[in-house]
Amino acid sequence: MPQVVRPRIGALTGPPPTAPLPHRFRSLADREAVEVLHRAARVLVASLPALTDRLVEALYAQEPGYRAAIESDRAEVWQEVHHSLRHNVGSLIQPREFRESAHRTSRWIGEIRAEQGVPLDAVLHAFRMGGAMVWQDLVDETARRDPEDVRLLVHVAADVWNFVDEHCGIVADAYRQAERRLTWRRENRQRLMVAALLDGTARIADLADAAVMLGLPEQGRYAVLAVATGSAARPALTLPAAPEAVVLWHPGQDAEFAILPLAGAPGELSELAAALDVPPGARAGIGSAVEGLAALGDARRLAETALRACPASGGTVLLDEHLPDALVVSSPALAGALADRVLGPLDRLDPADRDVIVETLTAWLDADGSAQRAGARLYCHRNTVLNRLRRFEQLTGRCLTRPRDAVEVSLALAARRLLGT
Repeated sequence: MPQVVRPRIGALTGPPPTAPLPHRFRSLADREAVEVLHRAARVLVASLPALTDRLVEALYAQEPGYRAAIESDRAEVWQEVHHSLRHNVGSLIQPREFRESAHRTSRWIGEIRAEQGVPLDAVLHAFRMGGAMVWQDLVDETARRDPEDVRLLVHVAADVWNFVDEHCGIVADAYRQAERRLTWRRENRQRLMVAALLDGTARIADLADAAVMLGLPEQGRYAVLAVATGSAARPALTLPAAPEAVVLWHPGQDAEFAILPLAGAPGELSELAAALDVPPGARAGIGSAVEGLAALGDARRLAETALRACPASGGTVLLDEHLPDALVVSSPALAGALADRVLGPLDRLDPADRDVIVETLTAWLDADGSAQRAGARLYCHRNTVLNRLRRFEQLTGRCLTRPRDAVEVSLALAARRLLGT
């Protein structure tokens, strides 16, 4: 090749220095330049297999994102590259006939690579490498046939690189759309799996896959948190013993549930309940710990029981620390019957008088049977407390020093407080 031609060829081996004109393919090309481009492109079409081999080798050597795909199925990548080159080089010769098929091919490649997890930057780099290789071959072929015609290719350089940029945009758009679909499918599968685990309907055979999908150990230790859906926002949640653990939330009909991976540390749930930042007026319940993903259905039911044991005014109830209340809310009908039997005689009193006796009973039980501490809490003398307790015993026939009666009174008070019976 004459030396005078080499600098021109070097200037044509990359994109022009000026910004390309969008969507104006061949807009600057005169008839002679187009004919030169067509002649060189036809030669490329005839040698596409060799061009495909070179591009696949270049991708393997220069683009790490494609290396694994080529090692896994080189023939599949070769066919993809060949298909793309055939339509894109054909578009240089017959843009109207090949435009739509070239677009379809680029969209298909973007979708396939997104599904395979090849990074978008790697896919775009591959397209630009292909565009650069095609352009260099066009220049080399023109220089081989007639070196003087190389100068004409400058008129179509911007259009060729616009074409490459256009297809990079198509690939990127298809890739992102496919990525969004894949993300939605993955998140939907996760939601369905979490729902099945919390409902207790997950199959034992699916637990290993569920563990991988959710990033949770199949045989780990778990508890479930239930938060009433009337809350303004989910409470801030950090697991004291496992701050890096993944916490999965799932919306239910009357509550939102969080799966809490536990580290097995002593007092872990008590620490969590104390640290839980529940908004004022919100209600939350934490169930007892269970072993394994298969028991999450039981954990959810325990969390719902804890939530029902939470007072209407709000707060957090740890089931293990409120088991008597849990017994009450677990059988509302029986709890209501017990409350009517034990506290029913008080209903014949004036409401204000009845409320004073109930308040005194509650304070006395909370003070572990100490009239002195109950009086301090109620701002009255201990003898006043004892007089009210004796009156209760006279009205109901109960004896507060008898353990069985004391238990029934405590449960009856819990039923009135939690169930409003």
